[in-house]
Amino acid sequence: MPLRQPVAIIGAGIAGLATAVRLAVAGRAVTVFEASGTFGGKMHQFSLPGGYRFDAGPSLFTLPQLVDDIFRLAHREPADYFRYERLDPITNYFFADGTRLTAWADAEKFAAEVEEKLGAPAAEVTQFLARGGKAYDATAGTFLHKSLHKAKTYLSTETLKAVAALPSLGLLGTMHQRHAQAFSDPRLVQLFDRYATYNGSDPYQAPATLSMIPHLEHGIGAFYPEGGIYAIAESLASLATEFGVKFRYNEPVEEIITAESRVTGVRTAQDVYDFGQVVSNMDVVPTYRRLLPRQPAPERTLGQPRSSSALIFYWGITRAFPELDLHNIFFSADYQREFQTIFQDKTVADDVTVYVNVTSKKTPTDAPAGHENWFVMVNVPHDQGQDWEALTQKTRRVVLHKLSRALGTEIEPLIAAEKVWTPPGIAADTSSFGGALYGSSSNNALAAFLRHPNFSGRLEGLYFCGGSVHPGGGIPLCLLSAKIVSSLITEE
Repeated sequence: MPLRQPVAIIGAGIAGLATAVRLAVAGRAVTVFEASGTFGGKMHQFSLPGGYRFDAGPSLFTLPQLVDDIFRLAHREPADYFRYERLDPITNYFFADGTRLTAWADAEKFAAEVEEKLGAPAAEVTQFLARGGKAYDATAGTFLHKSLHKAKTYLSTETLKAVAALPSLGLLGTMHQRHAQAFSDPRLVQLFDRYATYNGSDPYQAPATLSMIPHLEHGIGAFYPEGGIYAIAESLASLATEFGVKFRYNEPVEEIITAESRVTGVRTAQDVYDFGQVVSNMDVVPTYRRLLPRQPAPERTLGQPRSSSALIFYWGITRAFPELDLHNIFFSADYQREFQTIFQDKTVADDVTVYVNVTSKKTPTDAPAGHENWFVMVNVPHDQGQDWEALTQKTRRVVLHKLSRALGTEIEPLIAAEKVWTPPGIAADTSSFGGALYGSSSNNALAAFLRHPNFSGRLEGLYFCGGSVHPGGGIPLCLLSAKIVSSLITEE
């Protein structure tokens, strides 16, 4: 096959943008086909009447070096395109019993806060976070930065060491079991169990390997991009354009064209385009069902249980709440019941955990003076035909009651502007199957290996990036999928 052949990328989500830049820097001619009128995918922004700006989707930013690496790869100074600050504190927690806790960035300070507010020994936290750091250092290079579906990954000494380290790092069993053993206070167990939601999973089923996620925040840091999360997509789109990437907006791909066992191009309503290599940043399920209808689909992979979705209320609030910060969590009283309702009952619990993100705390222009923009999210099941109109109305009442009680103020009269994003809406707007935010869930020990690989085993020239394939969902993992895919393409 000829070298440096042009590449089509389907979808301008964060992984698609990062892949486009990496390939363009490597000398490839890249065209990105995007169904909507702009870039970003879930990482888009919008405004509501009255002067309230919102980041629509992702709200937490970790491992910023993965973005910086792309600019350095392009021989550009990252700060010329993209700036960010490290958060301290990271999150404010509001427990069902009225306890409030601040998660400080520094592990020692956080541990001292836990001892003061919860009565749990500070050493429990510092020891747990230290072990999480060791686990991350031992395993991330293998399980996140490389394809798990290439034989050479398993022939390396690094991989053998990573696998051998798992038992000694306390990473067997489930997340909840790991946390219940590590912490003496059930509120602290609940706090660390919530990290399962970072990839749409259930801590009572998800493997204990996910217990290293807190290290990303307390060991490496949680960050806020100047101008909001949208600035990540905006900066990468700018760099892509600088390197000659072509964007074809409002032009959804209708079919990936194949001949025999290889990709030959893509078809849209406007034209048929010749490409020897195609990267799908679309969710892997609609990629096969819609774009490859005549090709055999990997049914076992596509049939993996989906991750959770989200029900999001975007509210313009007409006063400021000094007790809130950028990230705020209001816990339910029965976490196990809440996750059972999501993953077994496929509905929304009567008592839910509520996440409130307020970017106007960091970017004051996101709301009028003295006002705030609240991104209010509840974890819910992906869409399987539930009555979302009724569930949305019910959940809105529950959320308003919980927040009003915790903050000592009636919230509903303060809502000056509102928008709602439901799982069906997420599915329609982003082509995420069922509105599942992270593709398949990570609710079993083999989930990482059962995710779709970053390449097709049947069709030469077909690749995959984004949250529905290896290594998973969330900003850092999507960026790593772009790194893996671009390496596969340039190496082959």
